[in-house]
Amino acid sequence: MLPHQDVVAEILQLPDGPQIGAFFDFDGTVISGYSAFAFIEEQVLRGHLSPRELVELFGAMASFGLGKMGFSGMMLAMSQFLRGIREDSYAAFGNELFETHIARSIYPESRALVHAHLSKGHTVAIISSATPYQVEPAARDLNIEHVLCTRLEVENGMFTGAVVRPTCFGPGKVTAAESLVAKYGVDLGKSFFYSDSDDDIALLERVGNPRPLNPNSKLLAIAERRGWPVRRFGSRGEKHISDWLRSLMVPASLVGSFVAGLPIWALTGSKRDALNFSVSLFADTASAIIGLNLKIKGEHHVWSHRPAVFIFNHQSNVDLVIVSRLLRRDITGVGKREIRDMPIIGRIMEAAGVVLIDRRNSASAIEAMTPLVDAMRVEGKSVCLSPEGTRAVTPKLAPFKKGAFHLAMQAGVPIVPIVIQNSGDVQPKGDMLYHPGTVEVEVLPPIDTSKWSRNTIEDHVTEVRNMYLRALDQEDDVKVVEITAKRLAAKPDTRSRHKNREASPASDSALSSE
Repeated sequence: MLPHQDVVAEILQLPDGPQIGAFFDFDGTVISGYSAFAFIEEQVLRGHLSPRELVELFGAMASFGLGKMGFSGMMLAMSQFLRGIREDSYAAFGNELFETHIARSIYPESRALVHAHLSKGHTVAIISSATPYQVEPAARDLNIEHVLCTRLEVENGMFTGAVVRPTCFGPGKVTAAESLVAKYGVDLGKSFFYSDSDDDIALLERVGNPRPLNPNSKLLAIAERRGWPVRRFGSRGEKHISDWLRSLMVPASLVGSFVAGLPIWALTGSKRDALNFSVSLFADTASAIIGLNLKIKGEHHVWSHRPAVFIFNHQSNVDLVIVSRLLRRDITGVGKREIRDMPIIGRIMEAAGVVLIDRRNSASAIEAMTPLVDAMRVEGKSVCLSPEGTRAVTPKLAPFKKGAFHLAMQAGVPIVPIVIQNSGDVQPKGDMLYHPGTVEVEVLPPIDTSKWSRNTIEDHVTEVRNMYLRALDQEDDVKVVEITAKRLAAKPDTRSRHKNREASPASDSALSSE
């Protein structure tokens, strides 16, 4: 079962086909908060906006909020700060901000709604007053092909400071939705529009299924009068003191659990028994502090073949708690070298036998993992690690590295895949805070590695990764991405003639990934 079944139950009962549209506002609906603020904050931090420009920018936004300026006027005022900047460099800036800021703001429930509509073959679109540089990276991640939003004028690859009319605001959103009727045969009377704002009342009234999500006070009042179903998502957004306390207590519980195991070591002389006690205590204590509930399918596979190499897809720091809660005893693992620099916790991890590797140096990483073969063969311990190598910013599965597969072959033990559906709901990458939630986990049957060889390792990696894609229901995602990429490749590149021109300040920082 995939997460958030209660949220998508209505969608799964609908007919299949593109005649049903599913339209999503972006800010406040797909993501918590406003993407424009992330852009402004980062530009201020990088020194791309002067204090005077910042005052003018917020002045335009305030005038719009007070009703003294229309939306198009506000966008025109804001676009002046981009005049003369290369569009491609600003698009790269938007991609970077998605990775570092916006991805973790996507509501897991909204992601589930999008996925449910896509699985039914509905025509899914983001219809937003924001610019494509704010919206398109998220749309690509969500496999949403249609992005209808406010466009800025570009000539010769540079922003002119003008705005393309009509803008995608108010009645402009209705015009945008109606464009899908002619192209794809969408029946607006059967379609859905998800929004948080009364600014979108025109399109909410135009579709047959208005769905206010996290509505502001004015939209909530309208929805209550008209009997529109309202949903609120609390998985992102406002932070409370309890969230900060919870997040401080989780690492403290790790330290406390291992301190609690020291008397066992002292009295029995068994470091192994002490570690097993500490791991179980940490798993239960941290789960209770976080408010973490697990729904586990195939849990018997955890115990059927030990020792083994347990692999898991890595979305969140909470994966450490999940894996500890599943495996309980006689385990060790692999982590990044940076953990060693964490006060106290780094020492605890090393004392527990966790191998800390330099992910940038493959040769040294392989050498560092050699003792794990003896840990499995001689000590009968199991090893757990993520073949992705690092946390992903979204639930999408990253490419697999081969270390775990070589390790299983050398030790002559099976690989047991642990599929974690939605641990990013509890703590997405880049977020310090843990949020209470339910995580779906599936343990797949052990995979025999006795007949594997170095010559066939690539095939086995692909085979196991495909198991994850099927379990995560991401096989169709690959197809959608391929189709979208082909369509984008077919469009003429109007910017290619200008690639040698000087880039804007927005491109000063190279894109990077962990």
